[in-house]
Amino acid sequence: MRPHVDVEIWSDVVCPWCYIGKRRFEAAVAELADEIDVTIVFRPYQLDPTASPGKAGPVVDAYAKKFGGYERAQQIIDHVTAVAAESGIHFRMDRALRANTLLAHRLLWLAEATGQQLALKERLLQAYFIDGLDVGDPEVLATCAAEVGLEHDRVLSFLDSDDGVDEVRHELQRALEMEITAVPTFVFDNRWMVPGAQDPSTFVEVLRRVVARRTVDV
Repeated sequence: MRPHVDVEIWSDVVCPWCYIGKRRFEAAVAELADEIDVTIVFRPYQLDPTASPGKAGPVVDAYAKKFGGYERAQQIIDHVTAVAAESGIHFRMDRALRANTLLAHRLLWLAEATGQQLALKERLLQAYFIDGLDVGDPEVLATCAAEVGLEHDRVLSFLDSDDGVDEVRHELQRALEMEITAVPTFVFDNRWMVPGAQDPSTFVEVLRRVVARRTVDV
């Protein structure tokens, strides 16, 4: 039997490096498909928890406010767009809408229980970075969820309730307790933490070391 590694990935659906890191990690997992089995669960992190619920605006405005002006904001956008292209992701951040992501994280929590979290995570990242959709809008979220197999009306009812709120807030608090201050952050077997969108070769090495370390610890 192949060894198995559990990986929790703390990330946000409006984080460009989270999308890049996801693709890079997937490349590493694919490379090790005959060597190591990997289970991935996404955990919530909010880059901007103060973003107003129900409101969305151009990401360039949010970047300009955060990084000191539109010139610097465009430089950052151009850089991450170029890096994303290397992993086959074609960002359209000229139409990306920054929004509060708490509803998206609640939906991802729901999708974990139904086995559709990985597909939904990819769809929400695409919705934000490529399609220019408002990932803080319940109708947008329900439509994206329906595309990966969840029931549209059930998702709307879920988002209109308080279900998952406490659980997501608990995970957000757990990130603070683990001193996660940037995303993506990868946690292997609930023991080893690797921050950042590392190259696929680095992730391959980390996964192999996690398995090897078990032998040492026995």
